[in-house]
Amino acid sequence: MRPPLPPVAERDEFEALIIRTDHVDEQGWQAVIAALIQPWGERDMYVVDDPAWSGATVDEVLQAVSADEELSVFFLADHVTMRSARHALLAVTTIPEEEYEESREFGREFRTTPAGVHDIHANLSIANMDFEDYAAAAHEDPEKVFSSF
Repeated sequence: MRPPLPPVAERDEFEALIIRTDHVDEQGWQAVIAALIQPWGERDMYVVDDPAWSGATVDEVLQAVSADEELSVFFLADHVTMRSARHALLAVTTIPEEEYEESREFGREFRTTPAGVHDIHANLSIANMDFEDYAAAAHEDPEKVFSSF
């Protein structure tokens, strides 16, 4: 059994939460970070780069971040992220499905390019758009990856 994941502390509600769960490919990780900071710089993101998170599943991460009431979405840099040409992160909603008035047609997660992270986080934070809007856009992409509207 996996020990409990460390808490995510001191994240500002306006910072997108990016958690690295694959610590095998350092070069891939550096490419992901470079792509994340390209549009906005290092501000507005909180990066968890701790080997204690290696191999953590979506459910384990959801449980670990559930205490953050301001968090509506987080982004995982997993093995798929590190190996894909677009370095697509996994965007995961923290809002339980039973809290949605309508069904989530596309589920609780989808992939996004690093450039999409800031757009998704910002618009969900201010309730300008819904998670489902982004999931639907990702679903329409041939590779099932959100990049932009």
